[in-house]
Amino acid sequence: MSERRTVALVTLGCARNEVDSEELAGRLEADGWELVHDAADADIAVVNTCGFVEAAKKDSVDALLEASDLKGHGRTQAVVAVGCMAGKELAEALPEADAVLGFDDYADITDRLQNILSGGHHVSHAPRDRRKLLPLSPVERQRAAEGGAVAVPGHGNGNGAAPEAEVVITDLPEGVAPVSGPRTLRRRLDDSPVASVKLASGCDRRCSFCAIPAFRGSFLSRRPSDVLNETRWLAEQGVREVMLVSENNTSYGKDLGDIRLLETLLPELAGTEGIDRVRVSYLQPAEMRPGLIKALTSTPGVVPYFDLSFQHSAPDVLRRMRRFGDTDRFLGLLDEIRAQAPEAGARSNFIVGFPGETEADLAELERFISHARLDAIGVFGYSDEEGTEAETYTGKLPEEVIAERVAKITRLSEEMTAQRAEERVGSSVTVLVESIDEEEGVVGRADHQAPETDGITTLFGAPDGVKVGDLVAATVIASAGVDLVAEAVGAEVGA
Repeated sequence: MSERRTVALVTLGCARNEVDSEELAGRLEADGWELVHDAADADIAVVNTCGFVEAAKKDSVDALLEASDLKGHGRTQAVVAVGCMAGKELAEALPEADAVLGFDDYADITDRLQNILSGGHHVSHAPRDRRKLLPLSPVERQRAAEGGAVAVPGHGNGNGAAPEAEVVITDLPEGVAPVSGPRTLRRRLDDSPVASVKLASGCDRRCSFCAIPAFRGSFLSRRPSDVLNETRWLAEQGVREVMLVSENNTSYGKDLGDIRLLETLLPELAGTEGIDRVRVSYLQPAEMRPGLIKALTSTPGVVPYFDLSFQHSAPDVLRRMRRFGDTDRFLGLLDEIRAQAPEAGARSNFIVGFPGETEADLAELERFISHARLDAIGVFGYSDEEGTEAETYTGKLPEEVIAERVAKITRLSEEMTAQRAEERVGSSVTVLVESIDEEEGVVGRADHQAPETDGITTLFGAPDGVKVGDLVAATVIASAGVDLVAEAVGAEVGA
């Protein structure tokens, strides 16, 4: 670019979106853009939207409107929407956005933004069911994706170019790396000691309430070498914990010919120099297998943490959701995990008020939550998601009934997770320090606490000179809700 221009990336939603934003940041900085933290200081603000549930969509729209309000009152000239919510419908409903770009535009993000800043018009991304863009056979998908049949963020195969030719950069700015050879660029947007690594994209499950597969596409694993290279690069950037993310980590490797590939990859990731903790998120209960449980509970450097997507426990509701399981089966799975790692962390999300949910179904969910001893719980009220099977269901519950049930399950969840945290008093934990300040003190997370979604641990008696990124051995001395208070018992672990 002849003229240096500034861009701010505003990220909504999950860790997958955060990784996508860092890929966009890597591409933009490699092309000469200056990345700024505040949208008010940017020529153009790029808002990475989330389309998971209605509340997330509202947050995305609010962020776009907030960024749009900056136009004409400072440096900001344009606002662009990207991500899961990006589509023609958003463009029509929100004319304040100067453009709406889809995943297919990511490889050409610089050209798109340059055109918008120059006053050009970009035809807004028209959403399509991305499940239909790759072959039905999981193994055939790898060849199609690597041939450029479809753009998949984080896989380095956009814009129809062969992966080995897509991004060839000889002079990269400091902090930007082709994390898997010339395939993908990534630039960190913060200095946190924890970072997410995308294990795969898309999902082959057909849950009746979920629109994610339609806009993320069919399940596609990343090559183990790419995941390892990215992890090594993150370690060089000061990261000490990596969190593996995707729509469904339990399916990893099935399109590479080895459904047990995650079990063999975990020790390699945990053995990466500089990485002290590996965390796996987004696990499907129906796909859990003994070998994976063993790998997650016994591999040195891999924390025994189970982010299990239960969604409900009443069998009739689960069948309408196009899912499998029931209360007793799920409790049995948790028992199997804790038999191998008694202090394992476990969390889940639940949808309340699903079409046709009866009082008996709700009571069954209460039974599960009361006995599951989960460390963290997210509760969501059902809402119709466009294009999903559940949108067509009869038996929809009134909004006030859904709200009452959400409140009831939320109260129970808060009671049970607080009780679980109290059970941890007296136990030994390893705390990854994430912040230090005069008011809050030394704050971090234990093995059973994932960033953003779970509780935190406040550390007392930390060693002299403790800094962000240190791991400190401690004993839990108190709890407050899902949060813990712990006292350090020694110097830094694994330094």
